[in-house]
Amino acid sequence: MRAEFLESQLLKQHGFRHAFFTRRGGNSKGPYASLNFSATVGDEPDAVAQNFGLGAEALGVAPDQLFYLSQVHGRTAVELPPGELRAAVARIEGDALFGAQPEVAIGVRTADCVPILAADPASGAVVAIHAGWRGVVRGVVEAGIELLASRAHRRAELVAAIGPHIRQGAFEVSEDVARELEAASNARDAVDRSREKPHVSLVRIVTAQLISLGIVASRIDDTGGCTQSEPDRFFSFRRDGKVGGRHLSAIVPRSSG
Repeated sequence: MRAEFLESQLLKQHGFRHAFFTRRGGNSKGPYASLNFSATVGDEPDAVAQNFGLGAEALGVAPDQLFYLSQVHGRTAVELPPGELRAAVARIEGDALFGAQPEVAIGVRTADCVPILAADPASGAVVAIHAGWRGVVRGVVEAGIELLASRAHRRAELVAAIGPHIRQGAFEVSEDVARELEAASNARDAVDRSREKPHVSLVRIVTAQLISLGIVASRIDDTGGCTQSEPDRFFSFRRDGKVGGRHLSAIVPRSSG
């Protein structure tokens, strides 16, 4: 069995092992079929552990070296504590995880939220960002990129990839939420008000935020994929409710140079 994932050609070009995993190629059953990376949603813990093993294998790291945080839709960015156990890191609250050790994988888990994997080709350091709409408004993209940039030689050399998430055609929100998201960036045409309720393009908003933080537009990649409208490939909280799986998106730091 092999875990299915999408790749960013941009990150690949710069030598970063990474994966935006789909829901295919795992061991989970029923509504969690098959590559679910969360045991707290009701899935069998053994199946989830096997899925993490498949994810670690695809990334080329040991299963206990694949790290993620307890995500809370906030803006806290955390540096991976050296030598810490995965279970301990998973209890730390935060929505952006930074790492620079080549033997680890830095990840986030999502259903409809935006996963962003960013890296500094010069130092080899990376950050994984969980950007739900609340986190986008609260500044999680800024927090994650600022932590990465603090270790970078040149901010303009950073690269970032945006993974599968709920796209504009499916992301219907209230007018209040639409206004909050509009205020979070200077993105043009991020909100479509031609329908009964506003529909928001999160990718346009986070791309505008990344550019405002100093990342060159040509160094930002989008893998595509809409979680809500592609049930064969992706889990979706908006589509399926609480009973459903979570994807993993992760990146491996590399040696500098």
